[in-house]
Amino acid sequence: MANMFPLSSDGQDPAELPDLNDPLMDHSEGQLFLNEAFKIIIEEVLCKGTDVKQKVCEWKEPEHLALLLDLELRAAGEPQQRLLQRVQDVAKYSIKTSHPRFFNQLFAGVDYHALAGRFLSEALNTNLYTYEVAPVFVLIETEVLRSLRQLVGWTEGDGVFCPGGSTCNMFAMNLARYRLFPEVKSQGLWAVPRLTIFTSAESHYSVKKGAAYLGIGTDNIVVVEVDEGGRLIPEDLEEKIELTKSQGAVPLLVSCTSGTTVRGAFDPLDRIADVCEKHTVWMHVDAAWGGSVLFSEQHRHLMKGVARANSVAWNPHKLLMAGLQCSALLLHDTTNLLKKCHSANATYLFQQDKFYDVNLDVGDKTVQCGRKDDCLKLWLMWKAVGSIGLAERVDKAFNLVRYLVEQMRKREGFHLLWEPEFLNVCFWFIPPSMRGKEGNADYQDRLANVAPVIKERMIKQGTMMVGYQPLGDKVNFFRMIVISTLVSKEDMDFFLDEIERLGNDL
Repeated sequence: MANMFPLSSDGQDPAELPDLNDPLMDHSEGQLFLNEAFKIIIEEVLCKGTDVKQKVCEWKEPEHLALLLDLELRAAGEPQQRLLQRVQDVAKYSIKTSHPRFFNQLFAGVDYHALAGRFLSEALNTNLYTYEVAPVFVLIETEVLRSLRQLVGWTEGDGVFCPGGSTCNMFAMNLARYRLFPEVKSQGLWAVPRLTIFTSAESHYSVKKGAAYLGIGTDNIVVVEVDEGGRLIPEDLEEKIELTKSQGAVPLLVSCTSGTTVRGAFDPLDRIADVCEKHTVWMHVDAAWGGSVLFSEQHRHLMKGVARANSVAWNPHKLLMAGLQCSALLLHDTTNLLKKCHSANATYLFQQDKFYDVNLDVGDKTVQCGRKDDCLKLWLMWKAVGSIGLAERVDKAFNLVRYLVEQMRKREGFHLLWEPEFLNVCFWFIPPSMRGKEGNADYQDRLANVAPVIKERMIKQGTMMVGYQPLGDKVNFFRMIVISTLVSKEDMDFFLDEIERLGNDL
């Protein structure tokens, strides 16, 4: 890692290069600063930040952290050394999400090929809206989207990279509405009847946000019941679609989930597709978390039926570790629906008399104007390790979860809430003082406090990070997520040991 950056143009190791701080060297102040800043990034973020012997976080209270960072923006610029100290502080006091013991979110780890793509993207500072300013990235995005669609099972279709899975879900709603009522684009909400969206009780909150943002209204989200594993029940879906129709509303979209946020559940897509086709309702699959199982021959069965969907949201920045942000909306549509729905035909960007094929100007497919080339990091990583390598990442994560659950079952005090379907391990830790006292009146209240206290202790000590939450009638429980390729069985053992160490005295 120490030799990752910088190399001279002739490939010399940086240790053999002249001292870039030498005042006789012909380098601008900005180049010197960038070089020194990269050294700090490599050391603090990519060396220390991935070292299991280092802390996951260096916790400071907000008031103390604000003073350390010297947040004030002043009229006069500051010396380079002081700025480099700010870079050092930002790196030091930020959470090390690439650390093998960061289990807190649905993203973790680092892929160095993808990271190289991220560095390159930032340096090139390209806006991905026309072929004339982003020729490389237009072609790369087209190929990456085509390859992702193939994994879904589509030989043709469309798509676009969006700023996050939530936006992908909102785009799908907007497209479904435009397909039914294209006049909404010009006439607004006056042109459409009451619309309803159907989603499971455990789907992502962006479905609700999207309904609010698009003017559909949160009251028109119809919540479908889930089974004991957190999966949407198709029979309840059909009943609620029929009820909606009888009340004079128009069923617009069913948002299924492949990999729910808390439990990691996969909705039964084939059976849901039967219902959607029967009622001619747009079927959207929020596979932001779970979509990457499509790389794995061993686990792609979890998304059986996905090819019958109209749209799929997929976040390679999660399980594939492409880096934030990398989110694709994939469509089976071949009628140019994305562009018809979102285009504004700005003549200063999308002139129709250009010297090249204007279909390569992809900017009007999205509501954005400025758009980053998020495809590059995924493309470079995919090129480096291949589909086989990405499949191995998925399978390794599943294997580690199986190992964790096996070890958890051997230890007293760990109570698994559900058998994991995916990479989410949900459990209670029962401290020794509470074992055998489940019948006590204050048991649930005491249990609800265990996870927050352990979480506070682990963060303040910096040993690891793992999330917790309540769900339904279940009080606070831990949600352990396994993603990073840096994670080992030893880290799984450490995780269990550390939960015990931090919680045995409660």
